[in-house]
Parts: sequence; C-alpha cells; structure tokens
Amino acid sequence: MQPQLIEFYANAACEIGYLARPAGEGIGAGVVVVQEWWGLDVHIKSIADRFAKAGFVALAPDFYRGQIAKEPDEARKLAMELQYPQAQAVMQGAVNYLLGQPFVQPNKVGIVGFCMGGRLSSIFATTSQNLSAAVAFYGVPPLSDEQAASITAPILAIYGETDSGFPPSVIEENNRKLTDAGKVHEIIVYPGAPHAFFNDTRPNIYNKEAADNAWERTVAWFEQYLK
Repeated sequence: MQPQLIEFYANAACEIGYLARPAGEGIGAGVVVVQEWWGLDVHIKSIADRFAKAGFVALAPDFYRGQIAKEPDEARKLAMELQYPQAQAVMQGAVNYLLGQPFVQPNKVGIVGFCMGGRLSSIFATTSQNLSAAVAFYGVPPLSDEQAASITAPILAIYGETDSGFPPSVIEENNRKLTDAGKVHEIIVYPGAPHAFFNDTRPNIYNKEAADNAWERTVAWFEQYLK
C-alpha cells in the first residue's frame, strides 16, 4: 500500500504522521518511528518505508508540524523548542492510533528513535502505556535507578563507539542499572562508528556495515517482541 500522511489525536489536538504499511493487505505489528532533530525528513520516511517492507505498520509522527531543518543551528533551535511532555503525549497518541487500527495485527506496538528520537523513545519507555518493545539509536541518556526500574518494555540500545555524547561510562552504568532492575535489554556498541552512523543521507558519517547490522538487529528485536 502507498505511504500516506494521516491524522491522529494527542495533546487534545490533531497531529500529523507518515504512515507506511506492508504490501498487499497492509497488515502487521505496529512501529512508531521517532525523528532525529532534523524533522520528519526523507531519511525518517525511508525508515518507515523499510519497516513496511519488513512487514510492519510504521507511523512516523511529525513533531515539528511540517518544519524540516537544513542546518545544525536550525535543528538545534527546533529541538530546544520541543516540549518533552508534549512529545511524550504525541508518542502515546501514535501508539494509541496504531493499536486502534484493524490492520495492526498482532495488536502490539514498538517504538524506535534516532538521536533526539532515541532520547525521546527511551524516556517514553519509562512512562508509556501498551508499549511492547523499544529500540533507541544513540540516544539513551544516563538513567536514574527509578527510570531504569520504570522501563515498561524490552529495550535495545544502539551506539557508535566514537560518539562522544555517550562515553563508555554512561553506557556501562545504564547497563548495570537495567540489569539490577531486571529489565530485558541489550546494548550494542559498533566499533569505529560515529554518532548518527545509520543516516545514509549524510555520507560523511554513514557507516554502512554498522547500519546494516543495526537494521538486522532492530528488525529481529521487533519480530521477537511484537510478532
């Protein structure tokens, strides 16, 4: 089925998202795709399309309501203007929308985010309702003991080794806290890979080998916990 822009409700308002469904009858488990700080751009839409080809119903909310940043300063401004409680409500609205659709079968939804979206997704996993799996690309912030204990779904955290924003100490401490809390989780660090290594629209940072493996692991994670 052809991808399309759809409307769903969150924050007592109408939100917009990019919906991609599998070919044929378009039936599959649901995945919410959370954008980088650039916005709902070609890259994020292409990820939703890839999930549809893999047999999932993917919904990418537009947190910036049509705005797409071209330069880092512009992206930083948009990201700083985004209110986290509002973003959390948008993600919950996207989950609720997918769970309410007859073409989302089995009736389970996961979430995946990249960069800013990885942070949003991992925080959402501590407060969400009806979430069955989570994947965070280079975005899980240092978790408190309370946040680790509040994780509501199996979580896969993916990092690049040379990403200065997430030093080994942060990754190791998150792993310890999730383990101590008894949460189902996995942490993967790709040797030599930088921040945002999955973004194939940015040749200066894209790492194909790491990206291909991370995609396989992400799909396998969702197949395990959603299907």
